[in-house]
Amino acid sequence: MSPTQQLLQNADLISQGAEAKVYKAYLRQLPTSGQARNAASDSPDHEVLEPVLLKYRFHKQYRHPSLDTSLTRQRIAGESRALMRCMKSGVNVPGIRMVDANEGVLGIEWIEGKSVRQLLPGGAELEDINELEEMDEVDDTDATDALAEYGVSRDALMDMIGVEIAKMHSSDVIHGDLTTSNMMLKKKTRDLVLIDFGLAYYSTLVEDKAVDLYVLERAFASTHPDSEPLFSGVLAAYEKRTGKNWVPIKRRLDDVRLRGRKRSMVG
Repeated sequence: MSPTQQLLQNADLISQGAEAKVYKAYLRQLPTSGQARNAASDSPDHEVLEPVLLKYRFHKQYRHPSLDTSLTRQRIAGESRALMRCMKSGVNVPGIRMVDANEGVLGIEWIEGKSVRQLLPGGAELEDINELEEMDEVDDTDATDALAEYGVSRDALMDMIGVEIAKMHSSDVIHGDLTTSNMMLKKKTRDLVLIDFGLAYYSTLVEDKAVDLYVLERAFASTHPDSEPLFSGVLAAYEKRTGKNWVPIKRRLDDVRLRGRKRSMVG
């Protein structure tokens, strides 16, 4: 059994989707130069373990083995490249801790915090279907309390979202699945972190950036009640950060919205 498979075997399964399983595992931290001098006196009982998130793209039985292996490697490499490009551009994304393309595993920094979906009205209730079925009406109190716990206002949160997406698009990375579930607020630092770059790709096209924003707009509308002022705050921060590049993106976003409405009318 490979070291990666051993790591997966000892990890805790968090969730499973159609394409991948997500685990929480622990890796030994490499000592810094200062720590290395004291390594000899440290006992194994005091070794530092870092929590990491493992994304395991398991084998698909419906694909030919060689095709499945090739696609898995491409997607692991693509997600890793997108994260690296974002990090180099100053976008808040999880750091990469390990990559094993042959085993289909990507290990990234464990983010301690809550998703934006949980922090906004309407989103937390949808995290648990059983809880949703027991509720007669949506209560915004939990979401408000959660934001207060983090010491962040809704307006400030929308501003952070707009800034991070603008930085990502300035580096020509398209997320491909922008939803409030794929954004997390760190508990200690209160930084907003973009996560889950499994569908991300590189593109300089204004159309792709506009579609990315439209996907997020639809996610807001479908998940959070009275979302229009919230998303307006996101766009305001995005515009401010993007500068003169906002004009063509805004024009294309309006076109994408129009096409989306036409498709809705046609059914």
